[in-house]
Amino acid sequence: MSLYVPSIARRQLLRGAASLAGLALAPAAIGGVVLASPSLADNPFSLGVASGEPEADGVVLWTRLAPKPFEPDGGMPPEPVAVAWEVAEDQSMRKVVRSGKALARPNAGHSVHVEVGGLKPGREYWYRFTAVGAQSPVGRTRTAPARGAAVDRLRLCFASCQKYEAGFYSAYAHMVEEAPDLILFLGDYIYEGNPGSKGAVRLHANPEPKDVAGYRVRYATYKSDPLLQAAHAVAPWMVTWDDHEVANDYGADRDQDSFDPAGFLRRRAAAYQVYYEHMPLRRRAAPVGPDMLLYRALDWGSLAQIQMVDDRQYRDGKPCQPAGPSKRGKLIGDCEERRDPTRSILGKPQEAWLLDVLASSKAQWNLLAQQTLMAELQLGDPAQQTTRFYSSDGWDGYPANRARIVERWREAKVSNPIALGGDIHAFAAANLTETLDGPPVASTFVGGSISSLGGESDVFAAKNPHIKQFDGKVRGYGRLDLTPKDSRMTFRTVENALVATSPIRDLASFALENGRPGVHRA
Repeated sequence: MSLYVPSIARRQLLRGAASLAGLALAPAAIGGVVLASPSLADNPFSLGVASGEPEADGVVLWTRLAPKPFEPDGGMPPEPVAVAWEVAEDQSMRKVVRSGKALARPNAGHSVHVEVGGLKPGREYWYRFTAVGAQSPVGRTRTAPARGAAVDRLRLCFASCQKYEAGFYSAYAHMVEEAPDLILFLGDYIYEGNPGSKGAVRLHANPEPKDVAGYRVRYATYKSDPLLQAAHAVAPWMVTWDDHEVANDYGADRDQDSFDPAGFLRRRAAAYQVYYEHMPLRRRAAPVGPDMLLYRALDWGSLAQIQMVDDRQYRDGKPCQPAGPSKRGKLIGDCEERRDPTRSILGKPQEAWLLDVLASSKAQWNLLAQQTLMAELQLGDPAQQTTRFYSSDGWDGYPANRARIVERWREAKVSNPIALGGDIHAFAAANLTETLDGPPVASTFVGGSISSLGGESDVFAAKNPHIKQFDGKVRGYGRLDLTPKDSRMTFRTVENALVATSPIRDLASFALENGRPGVHRA
């Protein structure tokens, strides 16, 4: 097996309603279940197909039946529906090597997550679904190489922040042309706000979601985009979330303003259920109420290991905040609480898991896939050199947690550590060091945003000399090409995300040198 998950147990005691929410997503045998045989006039595969979580012997195949995607039930009847699936060695689907049937159940939004096994390591496959007399598009996927196997190359693309209203998804058209082996999505797959953003080029289909029905319509809005569907169909995805999949700047059991943890956890449970319904995740990730196990690691032969983490669900509260129910700030100055050595953005069990995985990794390249810029970013007026401001919502609110990871990279002699991120709506490249003026231990890259608007540029250089690139004026994604010898990070930017189609160019390219950490211009 090439995919590792943490060995800690989930919470043992959950409210009865939360347990039922988890059972609603559990798989069920087709035998003995009365299936609906609806006659659907509209395409039941309106949201496309996807694959994800590749292992050496298999992948997850995903679809959701939704002939009327902008209705909360997708236009499906309130009964289970049988869905046939096939995996083939050729795109024409003539050499079928695996096939079967799954149940699309109403209490899981008529989504299916097929965990296909028995495949060969390190090769391409194609797949499709059939249901209610209709056939889905054919998707391309691939398995991971065998654990420890020599691998010549890995091309992965990573993306984040695809606000539907803020722009079009022309970046995905170019990502499809890259024919990546793997796509990482690092958060903000949806945005939860009400329709009507300033400068919107298209509108969300429903008001701000706070329950299962609302989140289903919001995801359907996003997944109805044909370019996003094409990106899902071209390669397996490995995903994590940030804040907007639930609510802006939330952490643990609080949203950015709320002091009603119980009420917020009900919303979080709905958001997590619908996130699972729409992502190609394994059953072990299925949520139980407001809890969902999302952190895991993936080996790509001996060439690379990807450690995917969740920096939202378990974090300690924001530091340096006013007492009482006043609005909690995102921009903070320094304070003793911020520097508390016990604070964690990952939570103690997840952090312990990550440190153990890093210490045991034998991969040549180690990619920490997380949500934001991991390097310190001092904000404010660069002319005021004595004034320090930070964002409380990212790693700068938890510097001791960051320091423990950097220390583990150095002490365990982790090979070629690189942190990938999203969130900030900018392309960024920076050195990660134990002290601001110390030598690089690792590098960190943020691959812009698919459509969410930024605007900042190199105004941070005066206070942040370890940041070698920062550009928020353009949209796009990152492409990472790894080989045992010469590797490269490329920032790919579209000319104009406000138009439906747009040319693309390389914004910057960085050489990744085996055994030499830090950011190096190519």
